[in-house]
Amino acid sequence: MIASVHLADVGVRSALALNRKAPPPGSIRGLRHANIALAAPLGGSVLPTPQFSRVGLIAFWEDDDAIDGFLSSHPLAGKLASGWHARLEPLRAHGTWPGLPTDLPKQRAVEHEGPVAALTLGRPRVSQFIRFLRTSAKAEANVVAAPGLTWASGFGHPPSLVATCSLWESTRALSTYAYGTREPAHPDAIASGDARPFHHEQAFIRFRPYASQGHLDGKNPLAETWMSPVQ
Repeated sequence: MIASVHLADVGVRSALALNRKAPPPGSIRGLRHANIALAAPLGGSVLPTPQFSRVGLIAFWEDDDAIDGFLSSHPLAGKLASGWHARLEPLRAHGTWPGLPTDLPKQRAVEHEGPVAALTLGRPRVSQFIRFLRTSAKAEANVVAAPGLTWASGFGHPPSLVATCSLWESTRALSTYAYGTREPAHPDAIASGDARPFHHEQAFIRFRPYASQGHLDGKNPLAETWMSPVQ
């Protein structure tokens, strides 16, 4: 399995229309699972303000040929073509999510040199949603200033999805934010969720980003620190 994350500014009307329904598994050759959501900046607000004109697709695929086929011919890919996308190889995962293999490494320490990407995915429990927002806001307030963060965005399609995607210069930078004790908001959020789950289903996945194309706000989020210039 490999993953792709796509973001594009398509206008409010188009973003809301695309946000209605993600393509189901099997509707595109090699598609294991997909979620579509509106993007939202991270910053510590309990009620993040959606970017109503920016839509995101998070998809799990069988292989690169499946992504190539999607990009070359599918109408959804055409609507997202003006934005940015990255391809991601999973390194480890905690939790479960449709389309995610169950045999990925689960331990926190996984050998890898170079930039990493992280996806957090959750299907909120309605009864815990306000508690989740309050707890998450504290962690998000720290992530925007975390050393080694390259780029991050939230995604939302309540009540079926809350998610984040972040890009980091190294595994060490990501792990320091996620598990370090100097700024404990994120470790505290993990402990709070373990004690009383926020979600019906959730996954935390670390990836190796290995391809990136396009731009957001005039640049490729990976280009300045690792990838080749914007294509």
